[in-house]
Amino acid sequence: MEQENAWLIIPARNEEHNITEVVAKAKRFGKVLVVDDGSTDGTAGAAKEEGAVVLRHVINLGKGAALKTGCDYAVMKGAHSLVVLDADTQHDPEEIPNFLERLNSHDIVFGFRKFSQQMPAVFRIGNWGLSKVMSLLFGVSIADTQCGYRAFTAEAYKKVRWSSSSYSMETEMIANMGIQKLRYAQVPIKTIYADRYKGTTIFDGIKIICSMLWWRLTK
Repeated sequence: MEQENAWLIIPARNEEHNITEVVAKAKRFGKVLVVDDGSTDGTAGAAKEEGAVVLRHVINLGKGAALKTGCDYAVMKGAHSLVVLDADTQHDPEEIPNFLERLNSHDIVFGFRKFSQQMPAVFRIGNWGLSKVMSLLFGVSIADTQCGYRAFTAEAYKKVRWSSSSYSMETEMIANMGIQKLRYAQVPIKTIYADRYKGTTIFDGIKIICSMLWWRLTK
């Protein structure tokens, strides 16, 4: 069932073949907003045809920028709750109610993937390392710092709003949450790894750790 003033934010780039399925499942639970981040295919048209509100970046600006565009717009339109999820079918929209339920008593809800053999080894090791550094620097323990399936209230978004335009926005959000001492919960999610090389790389992980040190010193 749709929660009042719940907006579902989906950043997308060249996901013409997946976006229809994701929007169709997600729209049962709230207002769907797709941010087309410089796609060169029919992503925007497919999303709009399925009933989503669509915003477009003329050029690719990065996941962090796309999510910020979407969240800013939703809050401006009166959103109370925001759920962010990926456009490539790796996140199951059927789990949105789990996030919204926990959001009733928390500021932010993080999804976490089970660290099984299905998850590529580089992801398991990288997540473990980033989680340890995050706990040390910001005093929060997040099982899966790089999982992009999350929910937060509009008020929490204003406090954790990030500056990063890349994948590091997911870590910056957690750092800001720790600094603001917001209430958070974690829920397990199912994830399908359709592309073993998609997401943060080892180089990205090193840059994120450097960024965490910088945030600790400057925020």
